[in-house]
Amino acid sequence: MPGRASPRLGQEDRVRIAEARRLANEVSEQVWPGWGKTPFSILLVSDSVEFLVGRERAPNDFSSLGYDQMLRSEVWVRRRQFAPTLLATFPFAGVPTTVIGSAERTGKSSTAWVLTLLHEHFHQWQYSEPGYYAGVTQLDLAQGDTTGQWMLNYPFPYDSAAVQQSIQSLAAALMGAFKTAAGDRQIAWREAAAARDSLRSHLQAADYRYFEFQLWQEGVARFIEYAVARTAARAQEPAREFRALPDYEPYGAAADRELSDWRRELEHLDAGRQRRVAFYPIGAALALLLEQSSPGWKHTYAQQPFVLAAQLSTPVHRSGHGGHSVPR
Repeated sequence: MPGRASPRLGQEDRVRIAEARRLANEVSEQVWPGWGKTPFSILLVSDSVEFLVGRERAPNDFSSLGYDQMLRSEVWVRRRQFAPTLLATFPFAGVPTTVIGSAERTGKSSTAWVLTLLHEHFHQWQYSEPGYYAGVTQLDLAQGDTTGQWMLNYPFPYDSAAVQQSIQSLAAALMGAFKTAAGDRQIAWREAAAARDSLRSHLQAADYRYFEFQLWQEGVARFIEYAVARTAARAQEPAREFRALPDYEPYGAAADRELSDWRRELEHLDAGRQRRVAFYPIGAALALLLEQSSPGWKHTYAQQPFVLAAQLSTPVHRSGHGGHSVPR
């Protein structure tokens, strides 16, 4: 950047990004088969500049700051163009890239910020799957919008009393599944499937496609935060620099907090007020129920994209768990 000393990534930002990249390398393949091969491109937005990490090359408006040993990546910089509070993943210079403000600017603790970055990294895997964009187009939900804003603003009937009641019934069924012993999982499975069918009966076909799409895309990404935290709690300890951050939280505690948040959100679900965000804990809880009861669900997820609750039509697996257990 001519006429000025080159800006540098702050030390705490470097430590957090390094921890996120470590987790991506060490646990992503354990959490989700094939995820470990996904490029991890990050654009960190500060108040004045943006730092691009995880790319061998950058667009022409970036300057190289050289190779960062802690990040194991070259770092690129340009003047800020995005909001420093942004938290999103979208194609940037041809590559799905997470564009994110610092932990301080996004209001997250260091551990929560790292897990959120892994949530966004899972979106990078979703977007990199063959046929993702063509499949999204075939959902026929954009109604002429070419910006992608329909994913946020689709006119779902959130204010319908019947729809709200059906969504709450599905949330209650998932809450019940959290409390169900493994041997009784068949009952919880059937109750969740019945609640899903009731909701579907109150929706137009396009509205239900949107609901399933949000469960598949955002709900499972929310589940990933828990799955990464639970797996990381059993893996190698974070670097000393990350553990020394004043707001550091151990991953086991973060996983327990995530489950507690799901329960609270499901219990107080209000689609009329929360709009599409109400779908996130539903999708996360569905993913956890599938993880416990249907060992092949991740393969089905990839092979049959944009639906999640549809997997409740698959008979529950009787012999043990498919993955993570739920603390009582």
